[in-house]
Amino acid sequence: MEILLTNDDGIEAAGITALHDALSAVGEVTVVAPADDQSAVGRAMSHEVSLDEHELGYAVHGTPADCVVAGVQALGLDPDVVVAGCNRGANLGEYVLGRSGTVSAAVEAAFFGIPSIAVSLYIPGGFEDFREATPDADEYAEACRAARHLVKHALGAGVFETADYLNVNAPVPGEEPAEMEVTRPSHVYDMDAEKEGDTVTLHDRIWERMADGDIPDPRGSDRRAVIEGRVSVSPLTAPHTTERHEALDALATTYNG
Repeated sequence: MEILLTNDDGIEAAGITALHDALSAVGEVTVVAPADDQSAVGRAMSHEVSLDEHELGYAVHGTPADCVVAGVQALGLDPDVVVAGCNRGANLGEYVLGRSGTVSAAVEAAFFGIPSIAVSLYIPGGFEDFREATPDADEYAEACRAARHLVKHALGAGVFETADYLNVNAPVPGEEPAEMEVTRPSHVYDMDAEKEGDTVTLHDRIWERMADGDIPDPRGSDRRAVIEGRVSVSPLTAPHTTERHEALDALATTYNG
């Protein structure tokens, strides 16, 4: 199996090295990852990027989406699956999907028709705790185990006949191996902002609520699963689609009326 591995924390991050080592047991892994930290850039794309050879593959001076396009189109890679991660910090909830560079790399692969998996590590604590955390390789073990399992089995099981990509979030390993739960992204959203002088500070209150254990997400949501110590796997589709909308249909007929 040919595996293209990328991330948004940068090619020197501990998470991508841990995932590279884990996936090397099930396939040939080539890393094409940002040269430096590109967290939360979403699907931002560059017009031109430079790249350097690296012991793991290639370091791209650009975004995660750049890395996928460069790997597939410029470097001649033909991966069976693209894996993005392992991210230092969880990517949970509908509102996060478009922000995350990790998830966006998986989405970019999906538009190429390549099965893809985004993998992230949930670090307990508030947002500031997460920003200061430096997990070691052992703390990525559950996330790597989940990614290896899915890469090894999901293609043959027909998972990607209905899903374009998987968003995986794993807890820090406990005393016993975690269970895996198929989930849906939480729709809970709790952002606010404060203005002081000419400065506006934005707060993602979800992180604070997670630290306090105060989460309104029902069972079956990605955030509930991870908070309770399970590996969350959300099967998702890349194109933005909607159902037929009768009210909008009626409005369109009156446009020139």
